[in-house]
Amino acid sequence: MQGLILKIDCPDQHGIVAKIASYVADYAGNMTEFSQFTDAVNEKFFARVEIDTTHLSVEVEDFIDGFNTLGKSLHATWHFRRLPYKMRTAVLVTKTDHCLNEILWRTKLGEMPIEITSVIGNRDTCRSIAEQAGLPFHLIDMDGDQKEAGFQQIRSILHEEDVELTVLARFMQILPDWFCSEFGGKIINIHHSFLPAFIGANPYRQAYERGVKLIGATCHYVTSDLDAGPIIEQEVKRVQHFHTPKDLMRLGRDCERNAIARGIRYHVNDRTIIQNNRAIVFPD
Repeated sequence: MQGLILKIDCPDQHGIVAKIASYVADYAGNMTEFSQFTDAVNEKFFARVEIDTTHLSVEVEDFIDGFNTLGKSLHATWHFRRLPYKMRTAVLVTKTDHCLNEILWRTKLGEMPIEITSVIGNRDTCRSIAEQAGLPFHLIDMDGDQKEAGFQQIRSILHEEDVELTVLARFMQILPDWFCSEFGGKIINIHHSFLPAFIGANPYRQAYERGVKLIGATCHYVTSDLDAGPIIEQEVKRVQHFHTPKDLMRLGRDCERNAIARGIRYHVNDRTIIQNNRAIVFPD
């Protein structure tokens, strides 16, 4: 479908939906989806609108430019994205490969409109997986005092490859504050939801010894506050008394794979709006 996605947020006020709908109708656009949310506590309005532009009475650029008058009158922040498209995405890894494999598989199926530009790793473990998928693999030395230089090298790669989204697919390095700031809202991470209760080595062993009844994973945007960015998606599974630490690892990997896949899909389809430390998500 030739079309647009409009993502908008503004102070809550009377008649927002009608005004947006009227604007689209005035130019013979067809709204195929209108998802909205009103945050009564903060008096904010959020919406995601999908528009079929097949029979638009003006050029698409003129339609986008013409929205400025309405957007400003609503005191809104808005963004248009043309359809169809693929978001240029880099995947960062260390040793673990299950999230990388999930991303590659779902991309191959066409579930996520992304173009993977490269796989970047601070270990060589995932090189063969990337190369089998026909993707460049960049090995970055981040040991010892090479960490800062390593992140500068990653930064250069992201700019050279014109990357729009960076996915930390079990990338076991803490990002520096300057990196988080430069790519704010464009980095997605996955971690097990034991944090901060089970930190350090062997969290699944710690969880087993505490007899936890639920385990899970959290997909979130990266900020300078470690593992405290806006949450996009979470996945949980129930733990039974007969599950071993190895079983918990298996269940945890399932949670991580599913949560990161949905998180990426929501982001690249413009189904998320970041509000302070929250992510407003319009699921598909």
